[in-house]
Amino acid sequence: MRAVLPVMAATLAWASGPAAWEMTSYGDFIKGRFSGVSLARDGRLILAPRVDALFATEQPTVWSLERAGDGHIYLATGHKGRVFRVDSSGRGSLLWTAPEPEVFALAVDAKGALYAGSSPGGKVYRIQNGKATEYFNPGARYIWKLAFGPDGALYAGTGDQGKVFRITAAGKGEVWYETGQNHVTALAFDREGRLLAGTEPNGILYRIEAKDKAFVLYDANLPEIRSLATAPDGAIYVAALGGAVAARSGAAAAATGAGQTATPAPSVSTSITVTDAQAGIEIKPKSDAAKTQTPQAQVTTQVTPVVDVSGVEKSALYRVNPDHTVETLWSSREENVYDLALDGDAVYFSTDQQGRIYRLTSDRKGALLTDTGEAETLRLLRAADALYAATGSMGKLFRLSAAAAAAGWFESPVHDAGNVARWGRLSFRGETPAGTKLAFRTRSGNSVRPDKTWSAWSEPMEAPDGAPIASPNARFIQWRAEFSGSGGASPVLDSVTVSYLPQNMPPVIRSITVAPQSPASAQTGTQQQQPSSAATYSITVTDTGEAASSTSAGTPTQTPQRTGSPQLKISWQGEDPDGDKLIYSVFFRGEDEREWKTLKSNITDSQVVIDSDVLADGRYFFRVTVSDRLSNPPGASREAELASAPVLIDNTPPAVKMGQPRAEGAGYVIEVEAADAASPLRRAEYSIDAGPWTPLAAEDGVIDSKRETFIVRTSALAPGEHLIVVRVYDSAGNSGLAKVIVRP
Repeated sequence: MRAVLPVMAATLAWASGPAAWEMTSYGDFIKGRFSGVSLARDGRLILAPRVDALFATEQPTVWSLERAGDGHIYLATGHKGRVFRVDSSGRGSLLWTAPEPEVFALAVDAKGALYAGSSPGGKVYRIQNGKATEYFNPGARYIWKLAFGPDGALYAGTGDQGKVFRITAAGKGEVWYETGQNHVTALAFDREGRLLAGTEPNGILYRIEAKDKAFVLYDANLPEIRSLATAPDGAIYVAALGGAVAARSGAAAAATGAGQTATPAPSVSTSITVTDAQAGIEIKPKSDAAKTQTPQAQVTTQVTPVVDVSGVEKSALYRVNPDHTVETLWSSREENVYDLALDGDAVYFSTDQQGRIYRLTSDRKGALLTDTGEAETLRLLRAADALYAATGSMGKLFRLSAAAAAAGWFESPVHDAGNVARWGRLSFRGETPAGTKLAFRTRSGNSVRPDKTWSAWSEPMEAPDGAPIASPNARFIQWRAEFSGSGGASPVLDSVTVSYLPQNMPPVIRSITVAPQSPASAQTGTQQQQPSSAATYSITVTDTGEAASSTSAGTPTQTPQRTGSPQLKISWQGEDPDGDKLIYSVFFRGEDEREWKTLKSNITDSQVVIDSDVLADGRYFFRVTVSDRLSNPPGASREAELASAPVLIDNTPPAVKMGQPRAEGAGYVIEVEAADAASPLRRAEYSIDAGPWTPLAAEDGVIDSKRETFIVRTSALAPGEHLIVVRVYDSAGNSGLAKVIVRP
C-alpha cells in the first residue's frame, strides 16, 4: 500500500476556534510549585507565613526535633549520629556524636536534660552540660521514639521486636508492653496520662493502660503509624503512611554495613535500598534454597519512594475521637505524611512533596501553608513563638513566623496545547490591596519539561483583563505569578486563564479496504467476507407445479434471474487529531491510466459501494482524500490523501472447453482446457449426474496460471446417458462451466 504525504500549507495553519487553559480550583493549583505562597482550600493563593532558614546541619537528614525549656532546639541527625543544639537566633553547634550512626529519638526531661536513643544496636544516653553518659540499654536493635510521661518515667519505643520500655532511673527499666509488631514507631500520652503507641507493619494504635495491659484504639489500613498528637478535648490525631520505617532502618543498615541488616522472616528476603534522605523496602519471595541467605544492604544515591502497601492511599491523617470513632481528615495517593503538630484547633502536618506543610482547622478547611523547597519535611515542632520544621535531603531547620512573607511566587504546572500553538492573552482574577502587586511571566517550549531549550521568562504582565503573551509559539507553556505584599497585606489570586490558538493538525487516512460484497449484504449493512462461489438466482413456481402460466402460443422457457450484480465496497479509516468534522472524496484509475477519475466527492461517510460491473476487468487503484474544511475557515483547512494497493477487478468467468470423451476400460477420459483473461485459475472440479464435486489437478501439477489443462477420468459408468460437468474458478471467485454427455 502506498501512502501519499499530507498536503502542507506554505505557512502554519491555525484551527478556527481558540482554546483556553484555566486554573481556578485547589485541585488545579496544588499541582504547581510554591515559594512563599499559601493555597487555601477554596483555591485562593496568598502570601505564606515567612519562612526563615535557621540552621543547616550539613548532615543528610534530621530524624528528631525537641525544644528545651530554655528555648534551645535539639536536632538528631543521620548518618553520623550527631546531635546539634540551636539557639533562638539560629546559631547552632555540635553537641554530641553517638557511637552509633543514627539518632532517631530525642526527649527532654523537666530539668532540661537531653536524652538520645541511638541505633542500630544502640542505647539511651543522657546528655547534660555537654557530656553524655549511658542511661539505659534496652537490648533492642532500634530505638525509634522517646517520651517522658506524667509520672516522670522515660518510655522508649523500639524495634525490631516491637517493645515499649519504661525507664525510671539510670540502668533501671523494664519491658512495659510487647505489641507483637515489629516496631513501635510513635509515642504520646492522652489527656488522662495513658500511654499511646503507634506500630508497624500493621498500623495499630495501642492505648497502654498498665504494664502488659493495652487496648487497640485503631487498626489503620496503612502499615505505619508515623506520628501522634493529643488535643485538649481528648481527640487523638494520627499520621499514617505506607511503611517509611524502612527508610530509617535502611539508613542504619547502610551506615553500619551489610552485616547489620535485620534478620528476615523465614520465607522472605529483605532487600533494603538507602538514599540520602529516605529508603524503600522491597520484600520478594525466595526459593527454599535461598531462604537461609543473609540479606545484603545496598547504598545508592537515587531517590527511592516509600512503598505504597495499601494500593489505595499512600498516607493519611486520622482523628480518633474520645468515643473511639475515627475520621479521615486527609489522605493522598501522591504524598507521604511524616509528622504533625497541634496549635489550638489547628493541625499542622508535613509531607515529602517539596517539603510541604499543610494546616487543617477543626472546620475541615485545609490549606497548603507553605513548602520548604526541600525533598521532605520530616519533623514539626510547635512552640509559642513559631512553628519549626526539620527537613531531609539535607538536614535543615526552618522557622515559620506568624507574619506573612514580603514576597513569593507560584509556578504553574506545564500545559500541553496538543500541538504548536499561537498564544493569546493571559488574564486573571484576584485582589491587589493598596501597596500589593501581582505580576505574571510566561515561558514556552517544545519539550515536556522546561529545560534550556525553552524560552526565557517573559517581561512581567500586570493587567487583570489580559495582556498579550510574548512567549514564542510552541506546544507547551507555563506561567509564574509573583506576589508582592505590603504592611502585612497580601495580594489574592483566584484564577488564571491563558488563551491560545492551536495549530490545525492535518487529518489522516489510516487505511483503505476494497472488498467484494453481495447485493444482499449491501442492503442489510453487512459485508460478505468471501466471494460467493455461485451467483444467486430466483425462480417462481406456482402451486400447480407449473413454472409459468400457459398461453395459446405454448409454454415459454423460464430463465432464472440474478438478484443483483456483484458489488465492491471501498471503505477507509479517517481521523483528525483536533476532532474536526471530515469530508471525503474517492477517486480511481486503471493500472495503465494516467489520470484519476472521480468516483464520489464531498461525502461524510467512510465507505462507498459500487457495482463492480462498471469497471472492466483489470487492475485499479483507489484514492481517498480527506479535508477538515467543514470545521475550519478557508486558508486554515488541511487535507491528506491515501492511495490503495492495486486491486484486481475480474467479473468474467474462465472459459472452459471440454474435449471429446474417449472410452478407457469401463470409464471415460475427457481432456479439459480452461483459460481466463484477467486472473490466474485457482480451482477445478467435476460432477457426474449432478452428484458431488470431485477436485481436479492441473496437468502441470499446480493450478496457478491463466491457462491450465485438466484430465477427467471417470470410473465405470452404468449403461445409459450420463451428464459430466466441469467447473473452474479464477482467483476472483468467478466460475466457468462446461458439460458433455456420454452414453456407455
